[in-house]
Amino acid sequence: KLGSGGMGVVYKAEDTRLGRWVALKFLSESFARDRHALTRFQLEARVIASLEHENICTIHDIGEYEGSCFIVMQLLDGMTLADRLVEGACDVEEVTTFGIEIASALDKAHRSGVIHRDLKPGNVFVTKDGHIKLLDFGLAKLQLERTEQSMLPTVASAPLTNPGAAVGT
Repeated sequence: KLGSGGMGVVYKAEDTRLGRWVALKFLSESFARDRHALTRFQLEARVIASLEHENICTIHDIGEYEGSCFIVMQLLDGMTLADRLVEGACDVEEVTTFGIEIASALDKAHRSGVIHRDLKPGNVFVTKDGHIKLLDFGLAKLQLERTEQSMLPTVASAPLTNPGAAVGT
């Protein structure tokens, strides 16, 4: 077990077909029977997979095991920005690099019609080589419209949360 959040639990696992380590994010049992939560979880995987950006965690697959849905993600080596900040203040070079990479990832998401809505240090990962990966698009605002070329969401506005409801941290 690598960690857990509001809607899911993340484990380190071996992809035996491709011979690599991955992270598996399972929908928490408390949400597994909630159709709305399941839809949001599956949509999160599809949206992140469609973004393809060096500063957004890569999604490899989605699946189900014994009735539990999971997302297969890139296994990252490093720590969240929240954990990094516990170690002390970042220097100017780190702040600049982190800011540029976070902005680049958000720009890609926004141009694709995805608004993260839960951006916080716990959802920003700092890799061992000092680069950023955005995590957890589970509360993102999305649109379910389809284009002729793609079955993926295109612009932000799906009502997957209640209007006026507080989301995120």
